[in-house]
Order: sequence, then structure tokens, then C-alpha cells
Amino acid sequence: MRSSYDAVVVGGGHNALVASAYLARAGHSVLLLERLPDTGGATVSTRPFPGMDAHLSRYSYLVSLLPRKIVRDLDLDFRVRTRTVSSYTPTVRAGRPTGLLVGGGEARTRASFARLTGDDREYAAWREFYARTAHVATRVFPTLTEPLPTKKELRGRVDDETAWRMLFEEPIGRAVEQRFADDLVRGVVLTDALIGTFADAHDPSLRQNRCFLYHVIGGGTGDWNVPVGGMGALTHALTDAARAAGAELRTGHEVTRVETDGRQAEVTYRTEDGEGTVGARHVLVGASPQQLAALTGDAPPPPAEGAQLKVNMLLDRLPALRDPDVDPREAFAGTFHIAEGYGELARAYAQAAAGGPPAAPPSEIYCHSLTDPSILGQDLVDRGCHTLTLFGLHTPARLFTDATHDALRAELLTSALAQLDAHLAEPIADCLAVDADGRPCVEAKTPLDLERDLRLPGGNIFHGDLSFPYADESAPDQRGQAGRWGVETRHANVLLCGAGAVRGGGVSGIPGHNAAMAVLER
Repeated sequence: MRSSYDAVVVGGGHNALVASAYLARAGHSVLLLERLPDTGGATVSTRPFPGMDAHLSRYSYLVSLLPRKIVRDLDLDFRVRTRTVSSYTPTVRAGRPTGLLVGGGEARTRASFARLTGDDREYAAWREFYARTAHVATRVFPTLTEPLPTKKELRGRVDDETAWRMLFEEPIGRAVEQRFADDLVRGVVLTDALIGTFADAHDPSLRQNRCFLYHVIGGGTGDWNVPVGGMGALTHALTDAARAAGAELRTGHEVTRVETDGRQAEVTYRTEDGEGTVGARHVLVGASPQQLAALTGDAPPPPAEGAQLKVNMLLDRLPALRDPDVDPREAFAGTFHIAEGYGELARAYAQAAAGGPPAAPPSEIYCHSLTDPSILGQDLVDRGCHTLTLFGLHTPARLFTDATHDALRAELLTSALAQLDAHLAEPIADCLAVDADGRPCVEAKTPLDLERDLRLPGGNIFHGDLSFPYADESAPDQRGQAGRWGVETRHANVLLCGAGAVRGGGVSGIPGHNAAMAVLER
């Protein structure tokens, strides 16, 4: 290791790798220091079940926000695959199992709406609503890798006052209730505002709007795609790109302190062999704003809180559905919504906000192996095995303590799977594969698990509340000074390149790109 570098990057998540690759390709000397034994952070694939050749995206699992520009600029050997079905939401109407299937062509989606609601009014409202969000996506997504616009500039680009008001100015619950009448349809729309965000539809802070916005603008289309080879494929591609460009990547190196005078910095790190220091002209921090404050000795930002239950499963077979009109291979190919009617979401939020676990945890389920069988070994494919990922909502970190954690995690897992079973013709437990140790292939991760495993503050997958993608001088973002690229801090040569940056969150690489651009401009 050299004594000094042009840039030292703290953390080895996908955003940090993006920043390292850009800077190294531009000719800068770059050192990346990662605490864990491997790079990737939350963007990794693992084999969690002994003896089973299944490579699961253990934490993050879908890709929407990663710009093609980054893939092209860094020559990444990485692909995504579009899901054939957008979503399926089972329910019971008049005592009969039914559901809403979105995807498979316009005619099929229209027929599914009519089957559920009795006419075409909800489908027409759906088309109008998502035409507006699609317009916003085409205008906003390209700005995410440009210098940060002001609120006025972004509003001018959107050029649709109705869309701007419903997404940026008023609680999203108002738009949902004004446009849709069916409780199930309302719930399907609202879920994009709640993934990883603990909020009510009418929360005056608009944190739910910010979450919704990022979920509908991805790629300029709002599509959520499956990474071919799992999330680990992205980490491998980025790691290879950074190394090929000349960046030095050191794992097992935990950064403990960053001291700077604004022009030169000294980074202190710890390994199992002892402590060391290295100099840097610039320091890019891929960790959370909370961790950044701890490293620099600054006042910490407000506490962050995650609110999700992540469950990974391996099945011997896909379960049959109670709805006779839908094939499980279609239903599970997209987003399978459970207990996510509008009223159900509101009740679950109220119960969790009152300090107790939701009686009927809402969740979203995905079968990635239907879209990308390569994540399974050939023997599992031949046996008809499939992966299943469950992402539960409204399970905030405040519910868990060290004393109650394991018992509450087990309780929530049981409750979530019971909600799924209510729409299956056979219990999901009967479909679980068994690993080499004779245990069912299922694991669950709470916000506390994510905080312990990955140091996500409060288990928050976004490192804190998401921010609107603009600079608002009249209301400075609580996560720090926005600056020209949304990555700047109060230290001139220390930049935030992780999910906590303005326009951070999700698997995007955008904060890494923007932090690198901020350095290169200087």
C-alpha cells in the first residue's frame, strides 16, 4: 500500500465500487478499504442453505435505478432481464378466490381488472395514472447523473402540473384515493411508496412520496428487472472494472477515523494485524451519513429506521394457487402482493406505529428463478426447484430489542407465511426444500439483522429517508449539504458516495457516479 492516494474510498458496496472505477479510469490513484471479507455490501449473492446450489440475492434483489450510462461507461459485463408479469395480487371476492394480474399484454390486464372490479373504470384510471408517472420518469431519470437541479428547474422539466402536485407536493394517499375506488387496486398502487419506508399514505413529511417516486422513475420506465446471475453478478462486474482500471481494493480493512483540513486527509484503518494510516487528496465515503459523522467527529444526522422483513426461501416446487384462473408460474414471475389492500396496509401501519407487530404483515414475493434459472445449479433446475424472496412491510426497527429479537422474528415469519398460505392450495411449508442438515430452506432478516450484518443505520436500506432529487435552498436536506452533485459534505474534500447521498437509495450506482464526477470537476 502506498502512503498516499488521490482518492481513498471508504466501504466496498456497489456505489463505492462505481466511484472507484470511474476515478481509476480517469487516471487517479484509488484505494478502496472495506471492513468485510468481500466487496458488495448489500449487493451480494450467497449460498445460505448448506448443500444446496442456490445463489440467492441475499439482501437487495431487483434492479431499476442503475443507469445504462454507468454500465456503458464502465464496460460492465452485467445484464438484467425483464419480468414477464408485473404483478399478481390474490384476494377473495364473494367467497371466491380471485386476483388482479397486471402484465401479459394490455388485453389480458384489462380483462383481469374487469374480472376483479366488474367494469373498465379502474383500468382506465390505472392507465391514466401510470401514463403520468411514466412522463415524470422520462423527464426526471436522466437528471440523476447530471448536476443536481434546483426544485424550480426540475419542476420545469416535468412540465405536468398535475403529476408534479400528486408526486412532489401532496401526500400520495390523496392521489390514490381520488383516482381509484377499489381497495385492492389502491393497495397495489400504494405499495411502491412503502417498500423500505415506514409511513402512512397521508404522512405530511412526504417520505412515502419520495419512496414512490424512486420506484416509478427507474430506467426512465419504472420497470423492475432481475439481475442475471443474481446481485453478486453486479458486484463481480464492478470489482473487475475497478481493478482493471488500476484501483486497489483492500478487504478486511475497517476505517476508524478520517481527519481533514479540506485539502488533504488522513484515513486511519484497522485490520486483524493492527492499525495504519494513509493520506488522500479526496475521501469518498460509501457508508451511511451516521457512519460518516462518526468518522469525522461531526454531529450525527437524525436517527434512521428500517421497516422491512426480508425472507429467502428455496422450494422443491412452486405451490398451487386457490385462484383457478392463474398459473403459479405467471403469478410468481412478477410481484406477488400479500395482505396489501389499502385498508390492510393502513391497519398494519397503525399497529406497528402503536408499538406492536402487525397481525397481518403485508409483503411482496418474487420468484427470481422463473426469470433467471442460472442462479440454481442444474440438479435443482432438473428437480423443479425455485427460489422465493419475501419482502415484508411495516416491521420497523423500533419493534425489536436484543431480548425479543429472535422470538419476534420467528413470530413475524410465521404470520407472513400464514398470509401467503391463505391464497395457496397447499401450505408453503410443504413446498420448502430441505438442506444438507435436514433443515427447511428458509431464512429471515430483520432491520436489526441488517444493522448488525451491514451496519445499515437502524436497518434502513436507504441509510435514511430518501430525498427528492433536487436542491431546495429554502429547505436544506436533513442529510447534509446538497452542493452541486448532491454528495458534498461540510468538508471540502470529503464526499458521500453511498445511499445516504441526495439521489441515493436502491441499487443504482448513482451516488458513486456523482461523487466521482464531483472529484473530476475539481
